[in-house]
Amino acid sequence: MKFLCHHLSVEQAGVIFISFSAGVAGAIGAAWAWQLLGGKVEAFFAIDGWGVPLYGNFPIYRLSHDYFTHWSSRLLGAGEDSFYADPAVEHLDIWRSPHLCLGYWIHPAVNGIPEYRTQVTAAEFINIQLGKLKTQVH
Repeated sequence: MKFLCHHLSVEQAGVIFISFSAGVAGAIGAAWAWQLLGGKVEAFFAIDGWGVPLYGNFPIYRLSHDYFTHWSSRLLGAGEDSFYADPAVEHLDIWRSPHLCLGYWIHPAVNGIPEYRTQVTAAEFINIQLGKLKTQVH
């Protein structure tokens, strides 16, 4: 929080949080605090934040290194679209090499269309979500 307040003003463009593992817990708190100060959170990416409840009034995207982590984390807030690696990869690999982590982008059910999935890499998933945010901001 101190870093954000020192380098940005709340009147500037929104912030995108990309967090990993145990850092997801601190990052979601920082996102909430940034909003309480009047700042805008454009999006929040939680990469393998297993066991961390994720709720907020900004887009939240979960990425998991395997299906079990994906399934069990959804119980604590699924967020918007999500991703899990399949085949499973090591915990650090999704952070270190997201372009090599093949898996599934889970599209949530909306307007009577059931949930479905698309095969992508973790890097593609993040880029697609960032691209959607870019078009919404402009």
